[in-house]
Amino acid sequence: MDTHTLKSVSDLPGNFRSAFSFRYFNSLQSECFPLCFHSDINMVISAPTGSGKTVLFELCILRLLSKSISTEGRFLHAKGALKTVYISPSKALVQEKLRDWNHKFNSWGIICLELTGDNETYSTRNIQDADIILTTPEKFDAVSRYRVTSGGLGFFSDIALVLIDEVHLLNDPRGAALEAIVSRIKILSSNHELRSSPLASVRLLAVSATIPNIEDLAEWLKVPTAGIKKFGEEMRPVKLTTKVFGYAAAKNDFLFEKRLQNYIYDILMQYSKGKSALVFCSTRKGAQEAAQKLAQTAMTYGYSNPFIKSREQLERLREASPMCSDKQMQSYILQGVGYHNGGLCQKDRSLVEGLFLNGDIQVICATNTLAHGINLPAHTVVIKSTQHFNKEKGHYMEYDRSTLLQMCGRAGRPPFDDTGMVIIMTRRETVHLYENLLNGCEVVESQLLPCLIEHLTAEIVQLTISDITRAIEWMKCSYLYVRMKKNPENYAIKKGIPKDRVEKHLQELCLQKINELSHYQMIWTDTDGFVLKPEEPGRLMTKYYLKFDTMKYIINAPTGYSLNEALQIVCRAEEISWIQLRRNEKKTLNDVNADREGRLRFHINDNKGKRKKRIQTREEKLFLLANDWLTGDPSIHDLSMTQDANSICSNGSRIARCMKEYFIYKKNYKGTLSSTLLAKSLYQKLWDDSPYLLKQLPGIGMVTAKALHSMGVRSFEALAEADPRRIEIVTGRKYPFGNTIKESLSSLPPKVEIKVEEVDCQKQGISKLAVTLTRLSQPVQSTKRHYADMIVGSDEENRIHFHEKIRMEDFSSPYSVTILLERPHQQAKATVKADLIFEEYIGIDLHETLLLKKANNNKINYRSENRLPHYYPPMVDACIVDDDNPATSGPSTRKDKKDEMPSFKLIDEDSEEEKEPYVTMEEDDCVIINEHTVFDHIREKAKCFPTLKTLNPTSPASRKSPQKRKSLVENSPELDPLFQYDSVLGLPTRTKDIKQSAQQITSPGYASLADKTGEKERPFSDETIFNYIRKRSKNSPVVITSRTEDPIAICSQEGSNTEISPYRAYGLLVSPSKKRPGITSDAPTEILSFDISMVKGSSTSLEKNKGLCSTLAGKSKESDSFLGFKSVFSFL
Repeated sequence: MDTHTLKSVSDLPGNFRSAFSFRYFNSLQSECFPLCFHSDINMVISAPTGSGKTVLFELCILRLLSKSISTEGRFLHAKGALKTVYISPSKALVQEKLRDWNHKFNSWGIICLELTGDNETYSTRNIQDADIILTTPEKFDAVSRYRVTSGGLGFFSDIALVLIDEVHLLNDPRGAALEAIVSRIKILSSNHELRSSPLASVRLLAVSATIPNIEDLAEWLKVPTAGIKKFGEEMRPVKLTTKVFGYAAAKNDFLFEKRLQNYIYDILMQYSKGKSALVFCSTRKGAQEAAQKLAQTAMTYGYSNPFIKSREQLERLREASPMCSDKQMQSYILQGVGYHNGGLCQKDRSLVEGLFLNGDIQVICATNTLAHGINLPAHTVVIKSTQHFNKEKGHYMEYDRSTLLQMCGRAGRPPFDDTGMVIIMTRRETVHLYENLLNGCEVVESQLLPCLIEHLTAEIVQLTISDITRAIEWMKCSYLYVRMKKNPENYAIKKGIPKDRVEKHLQELCLQKINELSHYQMIWTDTDGFVLKPEEPGRLMTKYYLKFDTMKYIINAPTGYSLNEALQIVCRAEEISWIQLRRNEKKTLNDVNADREGRLRFHINDNKGKRKKRIQTREEKLFLLANDWLTGDPSIHDLSMTQDANSICSNGSRIARCMKEYFIYKKNYKGTLSSTLLAKSLYQKLWDDSPYLLKQLPGIGMVTAKALHSMGVRSFEALAEADPRRIEIVTGRKYPFGNTIKESLSSLPPKVEIKVEEVDCQKQGISKLAVTLTRLSQPVQSTKRHYADMIVGSDEENRIHFHEKIRMEDFSSPYSVTILLERPHQQAKATVKADLIFEEYIGIDLHETLLLKKANNNKINYRSENRLPHYYPPMVDACIVDDDNPATSGPSTRKDKKDEMPSFKLIDEDSEEEKEPYVTMEEDDCVIINEHTVFDHIREKAKCFPTLKTLNPTSPASRKSPQKRKSLVENSPELDPLFQYDSVLGLPTRTKDIKQSAQQITSPGYASLADKTGEKERPFSDETIFNYIRKRSKNSPVVITSRTEDPIAICSQEGSNTEISPYRAYGLLVSPSKKRPGITSDAPTEILSFDISMVKGSSTSLEKNKGLCSTLAGKSKESDSFLGFKSVFSFL
């Protein structure tokens, strides 16, 4: 394109011209300008690195912002209304764009938000208010995976523009996450419910390096032909020459990279031609060692040092050298060599950058972060090894393509050079891969297939997919479908099959994955297999980003789950399956397993239970590494195995947390305790019985922990009582080190006490437990919050009876919880344990044990009271509380024993007041209950009825509701108001209503309305009562009760204002048979759940808690209508 056709910044509206510091766009930008700024079509652009593609993103952002310009030319911005999402594979690129765009757009009120692993301070409100979200694929996927209920997908409807940087990342294993989130955006944009939102017309813009199959990307992103822009090397400001050298592999990755240092000097002498050079190394230490090797080699040449061109340059270096605070760097600078990494202070980094830009330093050895940071172009770029150490995974892995191309883009300085040189040093077997990458011949394929089932589960959990047709539609939105049609052989499909056969294969693949998920109960399907709904295991797999095979190991774990078995599951997990057993490691591992000093908690045993003498599998290696590492003082110091152990701990902690939540969901008591302890141990890299527990405190490392151990300080309590001056003497540190160490105790949670005791319960066969939590010390003001799990369970049944997640700083002390359990039989032993397990710290957990009293079956005592019964909630199994997810439960196995015959007891069994029993029935007594015995009992009670007198017309009672009393008399003139008010048919839903009704009926002023009828006062006769009972019993409602073997569950619904009915609290639903059908439900039982962080008061009475609803699990059955008698006469 000629110069006179270049687009000018003045072509933009006046509001936006300040966004650019130059006057004219370059050729690539000018050609794309009309489509980027004057249209809304999707675009895909392929161009070399360094050709100015970032400006295209900014033009599209300005196009979106231009919709907020009024007719008067004013910029009217609505916060968060039209969102832009920028997706980049590198956190460094995200942070670079964040700084740049904050500088450009902040003055207009545009809010930019970083969503990466380095920024965990954001909230849902921040996401809602942001105008530009800058993120990595994995983080964006994770944010929207498990924050659906708290607004994770709430902002999707506001997305109007998606910018995808380095879209050729799809060819990397990491590309599956990028493909999944773009497919998610595409399928949500087609949702009819969102057709009026900005998402319905979302614009997609993707840029990449030079790739051969850009048309496939265009088909995936629905880009029209006009939106496809492909530029070659002619658009690069400086022409690049590339060389790829292959070398023989070494014993391990570390030694291979170290050996490459011997070749760097010769390569620079041959290809640098005395010009500036950047040497990229994978680690900080590697960069420092490479600079040291070059400086030492150059020093041997004396005054012939190839990096020193003149005496003036040497003088400037001598002046700058003392200004550097790094002593080693001072000697390197004198030889014209420097290094640059995150370990240097800002002053030293600025000094090195300035010397390099001025040409005084010829060579800088740097880490790959320099490629994404400040612009330091050089004539020659040397990439020493194509692998880098990944801290998250704990091992060496290949650079992703975007990072490699960013490093290559530093070659060539437009103002000074017309050519640049790129040299890649790699293994012999990977030479061809990097030649194809640099030449733009590498076809971009989909990487979604190997992890399809995990991403499919995530979409079902997010409710993006609700049925089979929606699942198939989602798969058709993926890049996998595009490439499957073009290159079926790469996806295990025969070549040459017709297009409709490919689509059928896709459907079969989708059905296969859904059947697998349904088989392992991760999702629920209807009888036809059409409707799809997520289950708790599927939610947990999605939340913790686990592989499907790992989740299967957890689901298939044994019931009697121990700590040893929990660690074995972690060692078999797919997340760490890349760790291999090397031949040179076997001898070391054999010695560790021998454990002559007795350090290890668990060992590798053979079939006879003896320790194995030879380690043969990678799982055994991982098991031993974890055991050795968790002692707190590992005996293995090999670099490769140390990296493996770090990876086991980081990934294993996440897996164990998922196991913990799964076993809480299954109410598996032993499994919950084991997995919780393992998660904390792997996180802290300590067993709970390690002598170095003090390493958990900030400022205490291995050396200090050993010194404290030698003086007898091995616990937090001992450290709190220790003399700070003695600590300084033992550790060899100066004042005020001892005080600082003791102050670190403030990072621990506040001290608490837990008590569990059995209190009196009048209900037959039921034990009533009171668990009390008391805070012993006041929490320290801190931004960090501490959480703990309060678990009540039994070892004999291996069952969790109660679980609650507690925020330690906020609960009301003392906090008490009441739990109702079945009392054990005479032969059975029942031990209940109450545990308070802290989420992060080891060694401070609290455990209490209680032996339950055995049931006494000799007598059944019935107690009467003058007051209405106090309704207790039914015996329930309480379980998990999670910050993000609703409480759920697994199938219950508890069985309640009740008599099949209806109960006619007219008194309260649950009274807490000690009174004389009204009736005592011995075991040998035979009592026949029939209509006559019931009426005899009623006749005895009727003698105690109060005499009802005529109401005084001037009394308050007569003035309250004359219309109601008139209506009652007209409808049934032969009966007194006592029977006009029926507590069953009226079905009062609150205990308060029952009490008020009883008080009104039994009050002396409640009479027979003689002021209207003119009759004298009259008492109730037996005949009147019995006639009324016979008449009403014919039309009595059907009483629906839950099956004796089905549990009754109560769930808490946040925001509900409904109070629990006393009848519903017992699991009885009384309703007319004609109006209300019987309730039958096979749905899994909901579990009583609390979130102590939300509780403001200290009351534990379930009758005072709002939002309780009861459900009946299992089939219902109808009982005789005489059951209504108990409710009718319970107030007598």
